[in-house]
Amino acid sequence: MSILNLFWLFFAPNKGWRHLMQSRPSMHRLFLLHVVPMSLIPPLFLYFAANQYAGGLIPILSAPKLLLVAVILFVVELVAVPLMGMVIRQLAEVAEIQPSYHDSFIFAAVAPTPLWLAPVAFLIFSDVALSVVALVMAMMATVGFIYYGIPTVFRLKDRGHTMLMFGAVLTAGAIAWGFLMVSTLVILGAVQNLQFVN
Repeated sequence: MSILNLFWLFFAPNKGWRHLMQSRPSMHRLFLLHVVPMSLIPPLFLYFAANQYAGGLIPILSAPKLLLVAVILFVVELVAVPLMGMVIRQLAEVAEIQPSYHDSFIFAAVAPTPLWLAPVAFLIFSDVALSVVALVMAMMATVGFIYYGIPTVFRLKDRGHTMLMFGAVLTAGAIAWGFLMVSTLVILGAVQNLQFVN
């Protein structure tokens, strides 16, 4: 996905989604050129922030343990996207449609983009309040991506079906995001107790 298309998704979402669906990126290309780089941002932030601010909100871990946590988080994110594509395809039955897995995958790969970019704000703003505002804005942008993407990606004309699909996808996305946060905490706790051979 091009930088220009990403710009349109943020500032003219209808146009951005239309352009993306017209370009019909392959799943492999979208995964390698969008999902993989975006999924790297949160683990890298976790790794570098924990090293820089040891003893803060993140438990004190050695560099090898932090690296292991970052790698596991990265893998979990990569697996989550195709799984969400499958879930979204199943949820489409709520709106009485049967989208292709390709369309569902495109949606699952692009919709969380603002949340992937959110850690960049933590690097830019040193103030915690501004970072929280940036995170809230990223969440709102993700909701906007979902809202504007559903009718275009799934070719829905009926507003009732669109809102049903929106609610279902938003709920599934919130559960997935919550699972990812809990998984990160569990992984941090589990890795903290590991004994590495020096």
